[in-house]
Amino acid sequence: MSHANAALTPRARLRLARLIVEDGWPIRHAAVFFHVSWPTAKRWADRYAAMGEAGMQDRSSRPHRSPNRTQQALVKQIVGLRWRKRLGPVAIGGRLGMPASTVHAVLTRCRVNRLHHIDVRTGEQVRRYEHEYPGSMIHVDVKKLGNIPDGGGWRFVGRAQGGKNRAATPGTGRSKYRGVLVGTAFVHTVIDDHSRVAYAEIHEDEKAVTAIGVLRRAVSWFAARGVRVERVLSDNGSAYKSHAWRDACTELGITPKKTRPYRPQTNGKIERFHRTLADGWAFSRHYPTEAARRNALPGWLHHYNHHRPHTAIGNRSPITRLTNVPGQYT
Repeated sequence: MSHANAALTPRARLRLARLIVEDGWPIRHAAVFFHVSWPTAKRWADRYAAMGEAGMQDRSSRPHRSPNRTQQALVKQIVGLRWRKRLGPVAIGGRLGMPASTVHAVLTRCRVNRLHHIDVRTGEQVRRYEHEYPGSMIHVDVKKLGNIPDGGGWRFVGRAQGGKNRAATPGTGRSKYRGVLVGTAFVHTVIDDHSRVAYAEIHEDEKAVTAIGVLRRAVSWFAARGVRVERVLSDNGSAYKSHAWRDACTELGITPKKTRPYRPQTNGKIERFHRTLADGWAFSRHYPTEAARRNALPGWLHHYNHHRPHTAIGNRSPITRLTNVPGQYT
């Protein structure tokens, strides 16, 4: 295959071959003129004489026969161990008595050298989905974060100084009853399945009344952007299993949905958003106080919704997938 520094591109090969075949140049003279070897010039001239202009294109370097290629039955065993057991090349090679390099070559050829598309628990291919339009489904969940003590947390000032800051800040540390952590921020998050547009609020608990309030305000926030919410997907937390949550969804005209128990993958979009939230906002820089971090959340959400490219939707910002946003015409 030709490359940036190749002496002969398909166009140059055609010129070389025509000089030899049609204009009668000696092969040696043409080779010197194009700065290639005599065998190279003859090969392109012979190919032009036999195939014409189509013969000047690159060909695959794959051999016609591969007598030493791994047998198909052995390939099935390798892929089976990789798919069901999630073993690496070294482990598979140890079981089958094969070099790890050969196993890796087989896995790469079969496109199972990486397992990001295979479910960890079942070994089955991950089934991805996306609802067809905004509001068809929203995901809700709660992200728990320890409040930042005055002076900064241990991630940026070190564990020793972070412990001193926490001990000196009122409302942080651990209570004397069962070691329960107090001073926790509960970030209630809502994300639209189709557009990935996100909404979030920070509260002091995750009770049903708080979750319902967040849902009402989120529905109003989406409605102001031309999105009517039809379904809401949540985990099996106590707030979302309550009768109050069910009644609030009925009042809002929303169908509540629950994930399968012990299957957070079902709510994977918001779980992945929590990781982005942590990296981009919660732990992205040094915050001297908890108030400073909370004040930074609205700005980060605006950046996420309006400016940050999202790889799952073609490197576009989430807000571009909404159709009735003021100032946006479709």
